[in-house]
Order: sequence, then C-alpha cells, then structure tokens
Amino acid sequence: MTFLKVKNISKSFGGVKAVQDLSFEVHKGEIYSIIGPNGAGKSTVFNCINGLYKTDSGDIYMDEQKLTNFRPEQVAAAGIARTFQNLELFSHMSTLDNLLLGRHLKMKASIFQIAALNFRKSQAAREEVEHRRKCEEIIDFLELEAYRNLPVLSLPYGVQKLVELGRALALEPKLLLLDEPAAGLNNEERQDMIFWIKDIRDELGISLVVIEHNIQLVKDISDRLLAINFGQKITEGTVDEVLDHEEVITAYLGEPETDQKMR
Repeated sequence: MTFLKVKNISKSFGGVKAVQDLSFEVHKGEIYSIIGPNGAGKSTVFNCINGLYKTDSGDIYMDEQKLTNFRPEQVAAAGIARTFQNLELFSHMSTLDNLLLGRHLKMKASIFQIAALNFRKSQAAREEVEHRRKCEEIIDFLELEAYRNLPVLSLPYGVQKLVELGRALALEPKLLLLDEPAAGLNNEERQDMIFWIKDIRDELGISLVVIEHNIQLVKDISDRLLAINFGQKITEGTVDEVLDHEEVITAYLGEPETDQKMR
C-alpha cells in the first residue's frame, strides 16, 4: 500500500539542478532508504518533503493528502517528523525539555503557559501532565532515563542523537524522515541505532525514510532502496538489487567493473 508518493519533483538553485524529475513511493510500515554519493540531492529531497524547500515542479502526497509546497509546520501537522544530519537541539535545556518542545504542535496552551508554575488548575497544567506523560514514554522507549534531567550539552554525542530522535517521536508522526542517523556514531552506537530504527517501525508502527551513507546500516534496516546521483534516480529495488547495480557501484566507487560489489 503506497503511503508516501513523490511524483516527478524537481528543484534547482540558480543553474544547479539539485533534483530532477524524481519519483518514488514508500509503502506503509516500510523502512525505505535513499543512498547516493555526496551532493547527489538526498537532503534536498527531504527538504522538499518536509516543506523547507518549495519544489519547482512535481507533487508530494502522504496517505492520499497532497502536501506539495506545504510549509514545514503544515507538513508536521500532517504527520511527518524529521531529524537532521547536524543536531538541532537546544543544548542548554534538559533531555525532557527538548522532548517537550517536540510536542509544540499538539499544545493548545502556549509553551510559556506550560512552563509556568502558577497554572496548576488550568488547562495548561492538564496539558502539561499529558505532554510529560508522552515524553516519559519516549524516554523509557529509548532508554534515556539516566539523562532525563541533564542538559543536552553535557551528554555524549551518541546520546544526543537519541534525544533528537526522541524529539521527532514526540510529534507522534506517521512518517519519520531520518537524515544520516548514524553520522558520527561509533560501531556500538550504530548497532544501537539499527535496533531503535527497527523498533520504531515494529513497535510504534511508524513508516521511515532514511538517508544514510553507512552501507552496512542500510543493509541491516532497509526493506527497499532508492539510489540517486545528480538529483536523478539510478535505480530502485531490494537491497541486493540496488547494491549490485553497476551504476550504483560506479557512483560510489568511481569504477565501472561489474564484478565489484558493495558488500
């Protein structure tokens, strides 16, 4: 069942064509990965999906709702959350407070009312209880209990990556876009990230689209792959089909020999 549909999107910056007439579909409950060398247009695709960029042409649909050129807050309200390759956390705030900020679109009271102490019997206070309960569930899910009240600035980088993942989950998305989730992680942290990504799909029922350079992680998590270069589709299919494709090998390794595999 098609859940996300990207249809013939293009995006240029001046004379540079970052994405050219690109189409793909993501199925509900799927982990779908997008690979390609640096500068291939992967992050531009994400920026078009989540509304940071307006497409020059083409359309984007999720669950049959047209999202083309929605603003980022409209995309988020429709059920799409995103993490970034470079951490976008509030470093002097605690883990819990960063997660609470991920609930902002679900707050009827303002964030300032939620934070105030004199709203004990108000709607804001009742909302705060519910929002904190949801964030505590995420903290338990990602095993962040030891870091709940610590400022993010003091946390190891791998834990900060989990906090950003948790903040995206706080939106209760239907679709999660992960931009280089393993970037900067050591081998043990990458294995943990594989575990969390699979659990987000299997336990929370969230579909995922992942941009990732680490081929081993891609192989371990992906149901299907899309390979792009120069903003255009090279090929799409199963992990084996895509990683054995001659043009994908050439794009990554710069060598056309068909006997060289990305293994």
